[in-house]
Amino acid sequence: MIPTLLGIMAISFAVIQFAPGGPIEQVVAQLTGQGGLATDRLSGGGTDLATDNQFDTSSNTTGKYRGAQGLDPEFIEKLEKQFGFDKPPLERFGMMIWNYSRFDFGESYFRKVSVVDLIIEKMPVSISLGLWITLLSYGISIPLGIRKAVKDGSTFDVWTSGVIIVAYAIPGFLFAILLLVLFAGGSYLDWFPLRGLLSEGLDGGACLPWGDFRPGYCFTEVLPDYFWHLTLPLLSLALASFATTTLLTKNSFLDEIRKQYVQTARAKGLTERQVLYGHVFRNAMLIVVAGFPAAFISAFFTGALLIETIFSLDGLGLLGYRSVIERDYPVVFATLYIFSLLGLIVGLISDLVYTWIDPRIDFESRQV
Repeated sequence: MIPTLLGIMAISFAVIQFAPGGPIEQVVAQLTGQGGLATDRLSGGGTDLATDNQFDTSSNTTGKYRGAQGLDPEFIEKLEKQFGFDKPPLERFGMMIWNYSRFDFGESYFRKVSVVDLIIEKMPVSISLGLWITLLSYGISIPLGIRKAVKDGSTFDVWTSGVIIVAYAIPGFLFAILLLVLFAGGSYLDWFPLRGLLSEGLDGGACLPWGDFRPGYCFTEVLPDYFWHLTLPLLSLALASFATTTLLTKNSFLDEIRKQYVQTARAKGLTERQVLYGHVFRNAMLIVVAGFPAAFISAFFTGALLIETIFSLDGLGLLGYRSVIERDYPVVFATLYIFSLLGLIVGLISDLVYTWIDPRIDFESRQV
């Protein structure tokens, strides 16, 4: 895990060194009136700083950055020192890895808050989307996959497969726009809100046990409003989220149903339900359950940039995009480090879950 993590960070750091633009160019662009919001590109507005602020070949300090001509060289030098660009790349990379190994991620270049606080601030949106879409996906996929395996080849199996394939093929952001037009005050109905997790004036802390927990207010005011805001985003994400798990569950059950021990169980007089849930279920669900930790964690941190943008949800997906466009390197590398580390840990947990579910699996004794 450690060499893999170092490799991810080293390659990403090297790519950044050759990418056009940078935090100094961002500051220069703002001073010269050429800056814009990161989300302007999604709507076709703003200036593409990544292409407009190319490095120059001049040798003087201000000449290194396009648009810096006429600015005080001492000011540019102070910017370089502030952002750490007065040091060679290898030294900067070594300092970054040393700090990250102690989970010291520093501060954002442009927001003047710690990266950890910034991530925590955006977590409620990503947790809300990730938690509910994971539960919704597995809640639909597993029963549907089992039903399709039992009814393999039937009319039910054929038409549900068609629906799943069509749903999987429709882009989530396109479906999100359709839902906005139809149900969020577009051209037809105005049933759902357009932005945020809660309506203005509602206190989300009333539902937190460690905060100002008020059960009556929480269950009658906050939670209904919370799910009202999440309905359209979750529908957009759920459209294609259960396709893979459904077909995986079906194929896994089909493989087990055709094995000899199932025929033996039936010969003993067990009902189909006893055979299915008493014998087949544990073995068939091995691959599905073992993949749950990865699906559960990745749903939090993968981020749904377009969905968050369409529904004005300020989560980790939008944070990551803005950080890359604005060249906010502390946020970019810290989120990359955290997500990569979590991904590697979850991969290890998935392997452990395999052995926990089926003790017959032994990775150490396998022969290559």
